[in-house]
Amino acid sequence: MTVKSADRTIEVLEVLARSTAPLSLADLREELGYPKSSLYMLLQTLVTRRWVETDGRGLLYRIGVRALLAGTSYLDRDPVARTAAPVLDEVRAEVNETVHLARLDGDSIIYLVSRESQHHLRTVSRVGRRLPAYATALGRAILASRPDGADLVPERPEVLSPKGLADRRAILAALEQARTRGYASESEQTGPGLGCRAVALAYNDPVTDALSCSVPLARLDEPHSERIVNTLLDAAHRITDLLTR
Repeated sequence: MTVKSADRTIEVLEVLARSTAPLSLADLREELGYPKSSLYMLLQTLVTRRWVETDGRGLLYRIGVRALLAGTSYLDRDPVARTAAPVLDEVRAEVNETVHLARLDGDSIIYLVSRESQHHLRTVSRVGRRLPAYATALGRAILASRPDGADLVPERPEVLSPKGLADRRAILAALEQARTRGYASESEQTGPGLGCRAVALAYNDPVTDALSCSVPLARLDEPHSERIVNTLLDAAHRITDLLTR
């Protein structure tokens, strides 16, 4: 059983959180289908509580600072993020590339922790970023470790870059390759000029989390790739040991 007003509040916040631009009342009404008057009153309540912010005219809405505080609180209290953070610092220091911790949420992954490379040429993925799991090395590492992994790959996959995999069979083959090798990889499938290596964290069943290293292809030769994979595997073992003691 759900409470309609609570459901609507959460749905409004989720729509605003996904949007890359502020939304008008009409935009939100079209997306959610709520009556205009009740949607307006809900938005005013959220603005008053600072979960939603408006522009100077009060016509456009965006996610508010209270959402940031709630998200920060989640990360501060999440045992995996807290345990993994110092290990990710060590991985970044070892390979000097950008490293991430991400978690499966539905059929997507969400970045929880990131540590940027010190190179001038480096990749950046913000904490809280959400991407289709099947399209990323992080997500594929997780899906390859789960019995329901194939079920989370849609019939018509979304493509994130010109070299992204649009064929479901090709993605399932990538998952099988990740199972066989013990790590997942992708090259320019989430962005031009970027490669990624990822390993799952096996502290729980089914697997929900993974570590990755994102690298400009200009630096991703075979020896560097092997070093990154070995460092990630060692980090995953250490984090799992800490979480299962």
